[in-house]
Amino acid sequence: MNQTPLRLLIHGASGRMGQALLRLAAEHPEQLQVVAAVTGRAPAQRVVDGVPHFAASELPGAPPFDVAIDFSLPEGFDPIVALCVERGAGLVSGTTGISPVQRDALDAAAATIPLVWASNFSLGVAVLDELVERAAQALAGWDCDVVESHHTKKKDAPSGTALTLGAAAERGGAQPHYASLRAGDIIGEHLVQFTGQGERIELVHRATNRDIFARGALFVARQLPGRPAGSYRVRDLLDGPR
Repeated sequence: MNQTPLRLLIHGASGRMGQALLRLAAEHPEQLQVVAAVTGRAPAQRVVDGVPHFAASELPGAPPFDVAIDFSLPEGFDPIVALCVERGAGLVSGTTGISPVQRDALDAAAATIPLVWASNFSLGVAVLDELVERAAQALAGWDCDVVESHHTKKKDAPSGTALTLGAAAERGGAQPHYASLRAGDIIGEHLVQFTGQGERIELVHRATNRDIFARGALFVARQLPGRPAGSYRVRDLLDGPR
């Protein structure tokens, strides 16, 4: 029995993540169909490799879609959230730097549509998040340190992923401390260390290819249709399609 491909809208299609999403989605036409690629400026070509392109100002006229994947900028965040709510479509977003007001709008949207916002869409990091919380619960009183390493061009520190892992530790009862390293072309490494008397546990994730973030976002997008409205974490969706 043939399954209808998931219809995707890629918002922020001209960025590095947007380009990776378009390239990787094209590898699985039986599962994924990009019906619209939305860029900040007017596109030089209306159709590229069979994918219709739209300027952000044309977003309301986008064709029907099942899920929007958003890796854009804070100024483009409100329109895509509003459109998903209006269309009853799912939303997967990795846009960073959104304001408290925008986070409130995201929470409000979760009352009517299924959505995921994450600082990191690596499936390995999603598993690490769960392991960190469980370790913190089991190792009460141990020191907890989150050490993150990235390339020299990354400006924010600690990284969003480090803060997410620290929040997982806090949920487990730990009080994390942070350290940041900027060196060479490191894509991303995160170490969460729990230290007790005479022993230490290290939980580590190393990214060696940026495609893992786009692959994770596409995986998550495939899990949203058919789920109840709500705000999901990546780790909530690792059990596969429903």
